[in-house]
Amino acid sequence: MTQLIGGVDEAGRGPLAGPVFAACVILGSAHNIVGLADSKQLSEKKRDYLAAMIKERALTWTVASASVAEIDRLNILKATLLAMKRAIDRLSMVPDIILIDGCHAPQIKIPVNTLIKGDTLIAEIAAASILAKTTRDAEMMEHHLLFPQYRFDRHKGYPTKEHITALKKYGVTKIHRQSFSPVKAIRGIND
Repeated sequence: MTQLIGGVDEAGRGPLAGPVFAACVILGSAHNIVGLADSKQLSEKKRDYLAAMIKERALTWTVASASVAEIDRLNILKATLLAMKRAIDRLSMVPDIILIDGCHAPQIKIPVNTLIKGDTLIAEIAAASILAKTTRDAEMMEHHLLFPQYRFDRHKGYPTKEHITALKKYGVTKIHRQSFSPVKAIRGIND
């Protein structure tokens, strides 16, 4: 019998704004999705195409997040693990093992292994990477409509020069992570 693998990855640990997302994907042996790779290595167009294929062909998939408030309260690592646990808990079937990109895993009852660069080695983790990234990017596009002066459509909340300049000019919004040093420093300037 084929082992059911749940692949888990996150998106959004490094940005100064927005939630952190995690996805869990069980592909099954007959998924036949070509081109799965670490989401950071794919163009936006390719990611969107593959995300649709994953949602259509995976046995099951979930995406969950931890909010900016949870990131600020817990810290980014604990919030990321919380998002991962939420994604795993929402699966419609229980995998035999969970494989997670990186070196940290949430406390769960299913056997779990972590793999550095797992999103380049395991199809299920690559699929999770793609779903987490496309979901987070879509949310940051919604935030761009609310706060166009920050240009979240271009940097998705990452600490680019353009983002830091906008933060200094316009101040900190409700979607900025107050516990992150660059935001704290700018908040201090604008207080």
